[in-house]
Amino acid sequence: MNYFELYHIPESFLPDEKAIKRRYYELSREYHPDFYANEDQGTQQKILELSTLNTNAYRTLGDADLRMQYILKEHGILEEGKNELPGDFLMEMMELNEELMELEFDFDAAKLHEIGEKSTGAMAQLENDILPVLQRYPELYGVTKEEALQEVKTYYLKKKYLLRIQETLSKFATRS
Repeated sequence: MNYFELYHIPESFLPDEKAIKRRYYELSREYHPDFYANEDQGTQQKILELSTLNTNAYRTLGDADLRMQYILKEHGILEEGKNELPGDFLMEMMELNEELMELEFDFDAAKLHEIGEKSTGAMAQLENDILPVLQRYPELYGVTKEEALQEVKTYYLKKKYLLRIQETLSKFATRS
């Protein structure tokens, strides 16, 4: 079952988080295995599956990155090995990666800070660019919705790439 349907909320990248939490607690009470301890094995198994589904839905919908990944996968947009990033972005990231490799051989705290600023700026720009798409998404239909999903996919992949760079930066920072 689709997690949004389970929680009776519209599919959205920016859902009502209070509604998610409220529905999680409602279903947690409804599907709590202790209430079904005297039922037959089949019923107990079904309740356990529903309880697990509820927990998985809450974890996914409650986390912005997992929710985004979930929506993209539900629409068949995010597929292993078939995700490409724009060439200009890859070139920019290649430059950052080269600068990081240079730090391996010749550490420079000022250069580390500069690279950190570049990656933080790139992440902030990504967030600013995608926010209007995320906000409009629930109202979109057809081709427009497909285009929005493609934009979100590109954002998601770029963000993952930048997070890996920031992770590498944090390793350098702990060494200095």
